[in-house]
Amino acid sequence: MRSNHAWRIRVMSVCILLFALLIIGRLYYLQILNKNVYVDKADRQYLATGTNIFNRGSIFFQNKDGSLVSAATLQSGVIIALNPTQLVDPEGTYSQINAIFPIDHDTFIAKATKKNDPYEEIATKVSTDIGTQISNLKIKGVQVIKERWRFYPGGKTAAHIIGILGYQGDDYAGRYGLERQFESELLRKDNSYTNFFAQIFSDIKTAAADSKGEADIVTTIETTVQSTLEHILASTTEKWSAQKAGAIVMNPKTGEIYAMEEYPTFDPNHPEEQKDSSIFSNGLIENRYEMGSIIKPLTISAGIDAGVITATTTYYDAGYVIVNNQKIKNFDDKVRGIVSMQDVLSQSLNVGAAFVEQRLGNKKFSEYFTGFGVREKTGIDLPNEGRNLISNLDSPRDIEHVTASFGQGIALTPISTIRAEAVVANGGILVIPHIVKSLDYTIGINKNTQIAAGNRVLKPSTSETVGRMLTYSVDHVLSGGSLRLEHYSVAAKTGTAQIAKPGGGGYEEDQFMHTFVGYFPTYDPQFIILLYLKNPKGAQFGSETLTLPFMEMVKFLINYYQVPPDR
Repeated sequence: MRSNHAWRIRVMSVCILLFALLIIGRLYYLQILNKNVYVDKADRQYLATGTNIFNRGSIFFQNKDGSLVSAATLQSGVIIALNPTQLVDPEGTYSQINAIFPIDHDTFIAKATKKNDPYEEIATKVSTDIGTQISNLKIKGVQVIKERWRFYPGGKTAAHIIGILGYQGDDYAGRYGLERQFESELLRKDNSYTNFFAQIFSDIKTAAADSKGEADIVTTIETTVQSTLEHILASTTEKWSAQKAGAIVMNPKTGEIYAMEEYPTFDPNHPEEQKDSSIFSNGLIENRYEMGSIIKPLTISAGIDAGVITATTTYYDAGYVIVNNQKIKNFDDKVRGIVSMQDVLSQSLNVGAAFVEQRLGNKKFSEYFTGFGVREKTGIDLPNEGRNLISNLDSPRDIEHVTASFGQGIALTPISTIRAEAVVANGGILVIPHIVKSLDYTIGINKNTQIAAGNRVLKPSTSETVGRMLTYSVDHVLSGGSLRLEHYSVAAKTGTAQIAKPGGGGYEEDQFMHTFVGYFPTYDPQFIILLYLKNPKGAQFGSETLTLPFMEMVKFLINYYQVPPDR
């Protein structure tokens, strides 16, 4: 009898414990995860709230210590509205409101005297404090309605990455950047009122299903790196009066992007100020350019990896070579005689790149460039990625392959270019560039981005050899060796390319694309940087316009991340 009594007590205790855990879990879901719903309900004590008040998930940057910085969030305020059918004294009402919140008299009176119109907004995005003061006047025909709107605390910072919201018909949603790419995760469903205690005992499975997919976005963008890159790019663009400029800072081993900027840019808080909507597009992802001589490290890497050349291989450089009855020449037309592969990189010799391509053969050359990922999109987690224009790699003629070997005749997106160059930097692996670090779901689960290991394209020894060659160029040739860092190895290559005429038919005679790519420390790279200027004025070569901005960014990253010396 006594044992049966003890057994019943245990069963009851377990049931009570399970019920308590159910209550605690449900309270956590409602009070922590759905906190904003009840904040809104509390606000209704003094402000009217629209039936479908705007709600959306947040986007975050992060500092190097992992702490989060808001990039896209919600800001609360009120709409001041009139019901002209109820207003008794428009002039008196104006005087009372204007004393608290200055507003144009003529506009107010014009709206206030529309006697057949029950609703006219006179101000939006007004602070809640001001709204409360106006509400306390208790003027018949004056409405103070709570609202929320999208707010970007950093203003122009990483605007092309974050994107903007916009209307398409009646649908208000993300139209560019992360706002578009992760629309389904950032979207929040309308929350209608339900009795609090009734919710505790409602179907928990249904509640969880309703929240599935709703998440905040945590990016790989580091705030200080991003702002520094933006400053350097803006000053460089202004100095050289460039039509357009862009830059990416990425980890070549993981594909994490720390900073990405295109100039000119915009403030996503005020998209209506832009006359040309094309500024909202991210040219680093969408646009294709002939990248010029920064492609030569890929060609040299392919030649070394395939065993058709070594770093010390030489050839006779007459200043030009004839391919398919067309003349391919170096930038200065000089006859150099016997030169090595190191000279091809250090002096940026088109004839040398052609020599390597012809040693490889068109088929093998194209196979290596396919390995560098140029035939496919990178898979970056941003919308509307462009495809590279690489049909020349399939041409039966030699000339198209030869020109591709030094970066003309094929056009790549900047993101595809830095991905290909990262193969040379990181030991030979093709990575996937990405912006998103994790998704923080509203049901309390955090999911880190899983990036699959890429394919091997080059032998590690090839990567090391080409890295040594590019480092030699920085130490001894770039700016006469004056920019060599005593305690750090830096590998880099400059580029200059002619800009194709719109619609084809050759190249512009006086317009050029300046490019620069580099990584460091050479033999254990933590960062790879790509820079470009479209149609700069006052300088002929990329080495003139982009060397100093590149080195400025290198020195900043070394100091900011306290990168250990490697030599």
